[in-house]
Amino acid sequence: MASYLVNERCLAKLITLQLKKKYSDKIRKGYPLLEKEAVSVPEKLKDEGQLLQLVDEHHHYLATAYYGNQNKGLGWVLTDCKEEKIDHAFFSRKFAAAINLRKQLYQDEQTTAFRVFNGEGDGIGGITIDYYDGFYMIQWYSKGIYSFRADILSALKETVHYIGIYEKKRFDSKGQYVEDDDFVAGERGSFPLIVKENGVNFAVYLNDGAMTGIFLDQREVRKAIKERYSASAEVLNMFSYTGAFSVNAALGGARMTTSVDVANRSRAKTEEQFNVNGIDPKTQQIVVDDVFQYFKYAARKQRSFDLVILDPPSFAKTKKRTFSAAKDYKELLKETIAITKNEGVIVASTNSSAFNMKHFKGFIQTACKEMNAKYTILEEYSLPSDFKHIRSFPEGNYLKVVFIRVNK
Repeated sequence: MASYLVNERCLAKLITLQLKKKYSDKIRKGYPLLEKEAVSVPEKLKDEGQLLQLVDEHHHYLATAYYGNQNKGLGWVLTDCKEEKIDHAFFSRKFAAAINLRKQLYQDEQTTAFRVFNGEGDGIGGITIDYYDGFYMIQWYSKGIYSFRADILSALKETVHYIGIYEKKRFDSKGQYVEDDDFVAGERGSFPLIVKENGVNFAVYLNDGAMTGIFLDQREVRKAIKERYSASAEVLNMFSYTGAFSVNAALGGARMTTSVDVANRSRAKTEEQFNVNGIDPKTQQIVVDDVFQYFKYAARKQRSFDLVILDPPSFAKTKKRTFSAAKDYKELLKETIAITKNEGVIVASTNSSAFNMKHFKGFIQTACKEMNAKYTILEEYSLPSDFKHIRSFPEGNYLKVVFIRVNK
């Protein structure tokens, strides 16, 4: 006989899904992701948003999950309590707990943008919620979690005080961002919205494409660059996006910043970030170019830098080259070392979850060895506290940043 969970969306049929032993053991130990290889009878998965009762090979209850296809897997565990209902009250409890953990950030007048809810780290994989000075941004990563939208929005509205709520659907039939009207509730914002991060201003847009203009997970790294590494330095910021690292370096007393990104929009966006901090963009260098070509240009011109910030995407493709952090980061570091001054500092950063910090440090060690350079690790960072993650899912702690001093 089929069993049912009642929630405010609908009467949702609870499908029983048997997992293979190897994956049952992982779920039992707190692993939150329903992996594609785990399911014995995948044909049972029909409609994204289905609630799933996961059982082991002996049909013993493991957890309740939902079916939602994304690049990481088939869905996420919601609870390991068989009696817990997945309803409005469930989401309210999760949001209240997450807000409570970020109390200190809400009270920090120098930082008005941060993560409020970090997916599986806060108990619901497939969704994140960010705070931007009174506005909230929800990001949905699958049709499955989006099917709970009514309950989730209702719970969020009851939990937080907000000016406005926006959303980004980061899925479609190909798993990419869906262009749509991002406004959800409250008042529409006036953009750019100026937020603060450790006292530094940033112009953000909640209604303009897949990204807002700042990556919130690098907050502590930007602070370190500003406070400890920029004074009188000539700084190169590669894959610079909107120039957030460059702005912090300039405010930290850098002699000159050079920001390089292949996207045509990067120039105007970077100029805007300098302007909202009272820095004349004309006093800085902003280069729209393929980063890999710029390495060759800098070497040819014998340009070298005191501080190089290297924060590439996990995967990037230009007309002439495809870059994968897992395969190519070592070679990228070698090109970076070549244009870093003796005793200069490289901020090596990656958001790839394909390898851990130990492997990342292996890339650094090998690159320095092949370039006949010695190095010292000065500092290292992972995700800040608002990007909560759980020990049972190490992939969730994706950010790896290592400050190294190079001796050539």
